[in-house]
Amino acid sequence: MIDYPRYDRDGWQRWVPSWKLVSGLCVAFFGALVAAAGIGYAWVDVPDVAKTAEAQNNVYYWADGTQMVATGGERNRQIIGLEQIPKEMQNAVISQENKTFYSDSGIDPKGIARAVFNMARGGETQGGSTITQQYVKNAMLEDQSQTISRKVTEIFVSIKVGATVPKNEILEGYLNSAYYGRGAYGIQAAARAYFNKNAKDLDAGECAFLSAMLKGATYYDPAGATSIDPAATPEANRKRALRQMQDTLDKMVEYNHLDQAERAKFASLPKVQNPRSNTQLSGQIGYLVDLAKSSLIKNDVVTQDQLEQGGYSIYTTFDRKKVEELESAVKKVYKENIDPKKRPDTDTHVQFGGASVDPKTGAIRAIYGGEDATKHFTNNADVTGAQVGSTFKPYVLAAAMKWGVRDPDLGPVQSEAERTVVSPKSLYSGKNKLKIKEYDGSIWHNEKGEEWLQTNDGDESLGEPPNYQIDLREAMQFSSNSAFVQLGMDVGLDKVQEAAIDAGLLKESLAGTTYPSFSIGTSDPSAIRMAGSYATFAASGKQRDPYSVTKVTSKDGTIYTHQDRTEQAFTAKVADNVTDVLKTVVEAGTGTNAQLPGREVAGKTGTTDGNKSAWFVGYTPQLSTAISMFRYPDDETIKNRTFLEMYGTGNQKSIHGASFPSLIWKDYMEDALKGEPVEKFPTPEPIGEIVNDVPVPSPTPTVTEKPTASPSPSPSPSQSSTSPSPSPTETCGVFEWQCEEETGGTGPGGPETGGPEPGQSPTASPTESEEERPGNGNNDNLFGGPNG
Repeated sequence: MIDYPRYDRDGWQRWVPSWKLVSGLCVAFFGALVAAAGIGYAWVDVPDVAKTAEAQNNVYYWADGTQMVATGGERNRQIIGLEQIPKEMQNAVISQENKTFYSDSGIDPKGIARAVFNMARGGETQGGSTITQQYVKNAMLEDQSQTISRKVTEIFVSIKVGATVPKNEILEGYLNSAYYGRGAYGIQAAARAYFNKNAKDLDAGECAFLSAMLKGATYYDPAGATSIDPAATPEANRKRALRQMQDTLDKMVEYNHLDQAERAKFASLPKVQNPRSNTQLSGQIGYLVDLAKSSLIKNDVVTQDQLEQGGYSIYTTFDRKKVEELESAVKKVYKENIDPKKRPDTDTHVQFGGASVDPKTGAIRAIYGGEDATKHFTNNADVTGAQVGSTFKPYVLAAAMKWGVRDPDLGPVQSEAERTVVSPKSLYSGKNKLKIKEYDGSIWHNEKGEEWLQTNDGDESLGEPPNYQIDLREAMQFSSNSAFVQLGMDVGLDKVQEAAIDAGLLKESLAGTTYPSFSIGTSDPSAIRMAGSYATFAASGKQRDPYSVTKVTSKDGTIYTHQDRTEQAFTAKVADNVTDVLKTVVEAGTGTNAQLPGREVAGKTGTTDGNKSAWFVGYTPQLSTAISMFRYPDDETIKNRTFLEMYGTGNQKSIHGASFPSLIWKDYMEDALKGEPVEKFPTPEPIGEIVNDVPVPSPTPTVTEKPTASPSPSPSPSQSSTSPSPSPTETCGVFEWQCEEETGGTGPGGPETGGPEPGQSPTASPTESEEERPGNGNNDNLFGGPNG
């Protein structure tokens, strides 16, 4: 029956099939396809959309194994009839997603081919491009895997649904099963989640808005989702949502589903409510759940869709007792000091953030995300945009101890052998309005040709005139900006950045990396990352990324277990010396309010220009904790929101890291470590060389510098000398600070320039506030002590 090879042919012709064989094979092939399609069509069932309302809970557990909360989503799902769904919602989805919905067969051959092509390339499969296919995908809850077999099954189901189910029933099923974000499956849940109203009461603008959420709420929800993707900021999401909403409304007009006069009423985004209303997620619980969820999604443990469908047991690192103690410490300071009714101009929008990390493991033990997760939906323990100020200086010191300062006679890129590792005894200028130099002694200029005059806390010089030399320990102890800005220039800002990343900060959180002020905190890492990076010093240089989930189980067993990943970011010698210097800050510097009786503490205060944020980050051998404070309106309807100054907040002249943040830190850490054994930090080995220890003759006589509000074009009487000083560019070496006499310049380092707001050019220099400076004669300070 099969004449092949052909018996009556010779040579190559014997291997050429006859037309009968070719046509027979084609008929058999297509017949087999038809038979397979018929079997596939008969084998699949039309899905029951009602099953989409039966998602299981996810159960979250505290670190001790006790249950924290059980939730499959923040709202119950509810199926409603098509008659309860506004025509505007139906038309919005059809106009945007599938304009031929009522006339097509239910499948899109081009979309199917595209999905097959992507799978063949090893890429992710795409969802169905018709409403019917999307409805089928949503309804097939029992299998959400991205495989060829699932995609083939989905195609057969779509064909059967398109042939047997009325179009209105498909549309109803799709709108009731689609995910709109905020834990809301179905249009009724979505209407409640965003507008707190029933679906039948939605107007055309709200319907167009909700249709935009179907594109992916992570990038369209106006509340933002930075915990999942830093690019999903509230501002960026609002722009995307408005653009998509307007496009949908325009298409509704184009396809005669909406008249132009009605469409003109919806030129802006509708007002949406806070993204949480589930009382189970109130207080800190919502922030903890969000943190754990985002960790699982970002680390590809589960997808957001899978997590929303529920059925997972998630074991976290969070210590219930510590979470409650951190919240209690914040509330205590707020209640005793912050009064928005009494001082509306200075005490409104005051926010705190906090995080506590175990240095030995990287486990996040506690966070403070805000007043209440159902009222304030930005997690203040995560990225907020608040600059960290002088809490950044330990990374500069670590870089100087790891790589060393550069030789001024060599090029800018130098090997470690060509550099000089610094000792904490190294001397740098603590002079106010110090003219900052490149590592080779030349004056630094910005892109506008301006010099940088670095101010100090309270416009005061540190050190004895005329040289104003102080060692790096004292510079850290009293937070000298000038010393650390120049140290950063000598080491190289690229190495300072590398040290910060090595310690555990994320590169995307670092800003102003080409400006001298980078060394004093123009960046805005999260409280979690700050606590985690200081934990690297506490662990003698061993860096572990902060994590929040230890294990995840499902009906299939354990699907994830945290694996410890430790990097030796710094040698123990470097890290322990940084710790030893930071101990001085708490023992007798700006951080004395953070002292814990009987325990060794290392830490650093931080305050930024314009008094727009204040930090205290500190640690013991067992626990590293970061506390932030700032003023930022949490009302997303306010346009062009920005950080507000804190002058007068809490009835204080200004807010600084040594005040409220350090008090919260102390109160929390005392409780968190109660009953824990007292541990001491390792004794540091001597490190490096004493840079700049050779005294240089100074001009005489010299009058002590009196700080001025801004650089002047010529020497003021208080800066004058009976004998002229040599020009810095003539005889001053890179380390000869005392020959520097300021004679002018208008660089960006003045005392009132302010740190850059998020998105602005970081040409400013954060400074500690003058209350944080010792001996400034300020007698009205609530906190007392040498640090103010």
